[in-house]
Amino acid sequence: MDTLARRSYQAHGNPRGTPPTKGYRRAKKLTAKAHQKIANQRSDTAHKWAKALVAQHDRVAVEDFRPKFMSKNRSLARKAADAACGATKAAMVWQAAKAGRDLKLVNPAFTTMDCFHCGARAKHRIPLDQRTYTCTSCGVASDRDKNAAAVVVARAFGRGSTTHGSPVDKAAGAGQRPAGVEGVRPEPAAARAPAA
Repeated sequence: MDTLARRSYQAHGNPRGTPPTKGYRRAKKLTAKAHQKIANQRSDTAHKWAKALVAQHDRVAVEDFRPKFMSKNRSLARKAADAACGATKAAMVWQAAKAGRDLKLVNPAFTTMDCFHCGARAKHRIPLDQRTYTCTSCGVASDRDKNAAAVVVARAFGRGSTTHGSPVDKAAGAGQRPAGVEGVRPEPAAARAPAA
């Protein structure tokens, strides 16, 4: 039994009606301290990651997932119970608003079942272990996650928002203006002074 589980057991092991012992109070305090430390670490990591993402892109599209709904799926239940998913989404929304970036929350329904190229929807659920998406209508095969990312971007900003090249290959950066090598974003065309 690891330390946190042992302390939690000690903190909840006092029978009802008996006054808490000194050891019980100590275990309860240590358990609360350990949980608070974990929550602080998650929040710190989420905010650092969100700040870096928002600093590099003008527009961001995110699935508006609900951890409570994800907990119904056996494979995702543990990740959903871990508060990091919700904390990361909240941090992204906050950091985008603070930096004045365009962040769109997209309904996550059918993002893995829709084909980005033709818009057709798969007639059956795709299991999580199947990592390649093959469209039954147009026959295009692509990475499942890249296809879903392209669908999310298309839903958020429209189909014309993808950059040149294959939309599936460009899914991660589609419709976004990443910062240059120096970390400085080029100014928009309207803000540039006209050439004399």
